[in-house]
Amino acid sequence: MHQMIEQETVVSQEKFDEMVKELENLKTVRRTEIAKNLEYARSLGDLSENAEYQEARELQAATEERIRKLEELVKRAKIVTDGKKKDIVGFSSVVTIKKEGGTEAHEYTIVGSEEADMRERKLSHVSPLGAALMGKKKGEVFTFETPNGKQTYLIEKVS
Repeated sequence: MHQMIEQETVVSQEKFDEMVKELENLKTVRRTEIAKNLEYARSLGDLSENAEYQEARELQAATEERIRKLEELVKRAKIVTDGKKKDIVGFSSVVTIKKEGGTEAHEYTIVGSEEADMRERKLSHVSPLGAALMGKKKGEVFTFETPNGKQTYLIEKVS
């Protein structure tokens, strides 16, 4: 089994509460449901050819793995409050950037890696772009490495 590297997970209070709630639900409601499914599947007889039993065991293993992961995340969570300075990119800042020479502006919210979701334009503070933005000010031009080489952007707005 690989050893987990002890590092903190930066999350918002909202995400932390969400993880704690999911963890509680898995440990109580979900474990009970799975135990009942296992009991029922066992009652069907021969376990070697019992698809319901195999399925219930796999579900149990996946649930226990998720519980372990959540417990680890909750234990190492560092809740970051919105202590942002005006016009400086930090955790939970909403940043509008424009590629140098471009016309299209892009808006991102800086979040912890657990909350990152490009579909929702939530950018991890440790991603190449997120890390390049941290600590920068409105009006600043910055460059960061992309798969297609270096890109230069202008920070139009920080809120």
